[in-house]
Amino acid sequence: MIVIAVTLLLLVLILLRVPVAFAILAAGTVGLVAVDGFASAFAVFQVVPMSAAGKFSLSAIPLFILMAHFVLASGALNSLFESARVLVGRVRGGTGIAAVLAGAGFASVSGSSTAAAATLAHTSTGEMVRQGYSKGLATGSVASAGTLAAMIPPSILLIFYAITAETSVGQTLLAGLVPGVLMALALCAVVYVQALRGQAPAANATSWGEKARSLAGLVPVGVLFLLVVGTVFFGIATATEAAAVGALGGLGLMALNRRMSWKAVREAFVGTVTSSAMIMVIIVAAHVFGHFLAETRVTPAVVAAVGAWEVPPVVIMLGMVLVYLVLGFFMDQMAIIALTVPVTLPLVEALGFDPIWFGIVVILVAEIGLVTPPLGLNAFVTARASRIPLETVFAGSVPFILGMLAVVALVFAFPSLALFVPELMQR
Repeated sequence: MIVIAVTLLLLVLILLRVPVAFAILAAGTVGLVAVDGFASAFAVFQVVPMSAAGKFSLSAIPLFILMAHFVLASGALNSLFESARVLVGRVRGGTGIAAVLAGAGFASVSGSSTAAAATLAHTSTGEMVRQGYSKGLATGSVASAGTLAAMIPPSILLIFYAITAETSVGQTLLAGLVPGVLMALALCAVVYVQALRGQAPAANATSWGEKARSLAGLVPVGVLFLLVVGTVFFGIATATEAAAVGALGGLGLMALNRRMSWKAVREAFVGTVTSSAMIMVIIVAAHVFGHFLAETRVTPAVVAAVGAWEVPPVVIMLGMVLVYLVLGFFMDQMAIIALTVPVTLPLVEALGFDPIWFGIVVILVAEIGLVTPPLGLNAFVTARASRIPLETVFAGSVPFILGMLAVVALVFAFPSLALFVPELMQR
């Protein structure tokens, strides 16, 4: 009964728009006091904040966030979009496909979905509408392309999952590479199909000379991606060390593009500190809530109860994925991971499934929550940046959601798509 009451309290606080981190912290504290009294709760608060937020692996998160801010300030995403637009100019729906490819390129050097969506909305949505794209296709492609940063390494969500699930940060990051590429290809395919249905104008041809010159816009981001992901893959650096290299490389991009200024650097650091503080509070709150769950022994009870069901393990996993899909409609992705993984991961491992693969599936599903009502953050960001009604963005995202669900099904059916690259690292 206590677990149910505390869970209801958490849901009420979230519905009252209490910040997710503080809602989790408050619910976990109330639960601890109800189970063991004030003395036990006070003892937890003496230990948990330092032990939870003092892990060395967490240092990768602010460094990758700093890299994202530097890359964003460098204007590299604008160059990516223009280069991609020239390269796919002969393809029907080429500008929309270019927006998706630019989103994938930006994802490869940052972990910020909302930043990618906002910048793409400023740089590409207006251009697509001017060319004759429907507003739904223009905004839906941009909002969906922004979600790629949740999967393509370096992803803040993947790092957060790895720390929560206590898996290898490097292996978890690189496990997102193939699914992320598949997601990008799926979104490109949706743009192409929608273009064939008349929601985009005929293609604008570009010469081979223009295509060759456009490659210059891809080189800086490509080099930075290889520095970050390549050093982790070949074991040259840990994820934290690679993040430091990436941050330095992002600063170099600002200098290369002549965007370096004290104001820009200051804004990057302020944004990094703000985002990192929010994530750290979520981590501390999740650990407090985890202590409450441990005291009530709810996790072993769930594992034992589900283990007694006479159904195939894959059916149980499919049910869990559907639950995560529904949660994504109403909750922040980090909050979902922080609250559910400590309960669901022991069950996943008891059923014989790989925890890294499970994390990839969870975050693929979480990507869908970024563009679905009522709380699809990328849809809100795209609508605000493009000044197009929110309902148009949500409607335009529907075909892309179907494409994303197809990728989820593919990775669910074939776990090797997620585990292939991490297994190469181990050899």
